[in-house]
Amino acid sequence: MADDTTAAGDEGIARVARLRTDVSHSARIWNYWLGGKDHYPVDEEVGDQILGFVPALPRSAVADRAFLSRAVRHLAGQEGIRQFLDIGTGLPTADNTHEVAQRVDPSCRIVYVDNDPLVLTHAHALLTSTREGGTDYIEADVQDPEKIIRGAAETLDFDRPVAITMLGILNFVMDTDEAVSIVHRLLDAVPAGSHLVISHPTTEVDGEAMTQAVEYWNSQGSALMTLRSRADLSRLFDRVDLLEPGLVSCSRWRPEPGTAEPVEVTHFGGVGRKG
Repeated sequence: MADDTTAAGDEGIARVARLRTDVSHSARIWNYWLGGKDHYPVDEEVGDQILGFVPALPRSAVADRAFLSRAVRHLAGQEGIRQFLDIGTGLPTADNTHEVAQRVDPSCRIVYVDNDPLVLTHAHALLTSTREGGTDYIEADVQDPEKIIRGAAETLDFDRPVAITMLGILNFVMDTDEAVSIVHRLLDAVPAGSHLVISHPTTEVDGEAMTQAVEYWNSQGSALMTLRSRADLSRLFDRVDLLEPGLVSCSRWRPEPGTAEPVEVTHFGGVGRKG
């Protein structure tokens, strides 16, 4: 028991040491734009600077989160998916993947993946689950899909369909060929009937302003990120059949009936099915 306690303490110390409060972080800025509390002054400062280029980005953050909810609800409800692999989890907020999926069917199982120490400190909020289902959190980098699959296999059955969700994560893989390869390797691990959900910042809306914002972001010492065109984003879905309405501004992916005409936002999203 003492050895376990020591190991846990050492892990906690290492995690705290990795928490950089002097450098902005995308998950914390996103949390700031969503009105959360899990961020530091540097994130507010950089977040406000970015809004100077693209004032509508908080609207994009909200739309991206709503896209996740609609996609997961559709996959659990209409497509019968009961397993979700959420890569690039980010900080917990309202309607996390397991909450949406398990409202549809309490037996759903969800594995969250991130490599950010702040997300890890909040992992307990992601590990709640219905008694019938299950959740887990693994620390891994998106550029190591094999490690992700190995870890997720402890909770998910890869002989049955899995929904792989990758919201706002592939933009941190600078090379498009590498991003496509990562998606392919993940899809190779799941059977037919599995689904792929991706959202990604793009040059298709407010392209010049977004380019300036990303250039500023990349000058701050944080993890480098990139924008992609519709053509580049389409390559990420080249091994799946896109569900209607295809690859669109995420606010326009199956909006709730009766809502106002959605405004295009700077993130595009799509959902595809592996045949």
